[in-house]
Amino acid sequence: MEEILQLITGLGFSALIVVIVLLGLLSSAIKIVQEYERGVIFRLGRLVGAKGPGLFFIIPIVDRMVKVDLRVVTLDIPSQEAITKDNVTVTVNAVAYFRVVDPSDAIVQVEDYMKATWQIAQTTLRSVLGQSELDELLVNREEINHKLQQIIDEQTEPWGIKVSIVEVKDVELAESMKRAMARQAEAEREKRAKIIHAEGEFNAARKLTDAAGTMSQEPAAIQLRYLQTLSEIAMEKNSTIIFPIPIEFMKAFGSFLGQREETE
Repeated sequence: MEEILQLITGLGFSALIVVIVLLGLLSSAIKIVQEYERGVIFRLGRLVGAKGPGLFFIIPIVDRMVKVDLRVVTLDIPSQEAITKDNVTVTVNAVAYFRVVDPSDAIVQVEDYMKATWQIAQTTLRSVLGQSELDELLVNREEINHKLQQIIDEQTEPWGIKVSIVEVKDVELAESMKRAMARQAEAEREKRAKIIHAEGEFNAARKLTDAAGTMSQEPAAIQLRYLQTLSEIAMEKNSTIIFPIPIEFMKAFGSFLGQREETE
């Protein structure tokens, strides 16, 4: 009787082990992939393809699945020190946005697509900065961003990666360079101010020349301008003003006296 009980107990324990093993195999065969993921399947080491999203089954032990995230990844490119085309040392950091468009290539063609993309972004940033002048980096930043995006995207395309945006965030200069740029900007402002002042003086002199030519043709205009000036002086200050009589008045007065003597 005891032997029968031991046999039943042994069979129950073995059945329990078999059930546990079957449940483990069943759980490893059932795979759930999210909407933003794909599961790359390998069967005995050979690529089968990408599956998902949803629920599907694989062959336990024979198949192996690697999940790949298809969402846009924000890649922070750390500060890079580079020398521009005009021999200025700058420190620049940037950010890149990319996503996986071919999960199979992202797993098969490169060991770690995140690390590889990060390295390519750093080297490309230094290379593009070395081919650009400082003024281009400060003024035409959109062109620099477009060039970075195009180069990085071309290099990562065989890995199933699509780089959509690359933005240069901060450009740091040495203190000596900042002071030199400040002096240059100040000199440029003084230059523009002097040019504007010279243009104003030139235009004023031209207008005065035109006015003098007009008045020389019309003597009465000179008298009217003279009287207008006296009126303005009298309005500004309530005081006695001594002013010379214009020669034209004396000539006119002399001619009048001469005509009167002749008539007498």
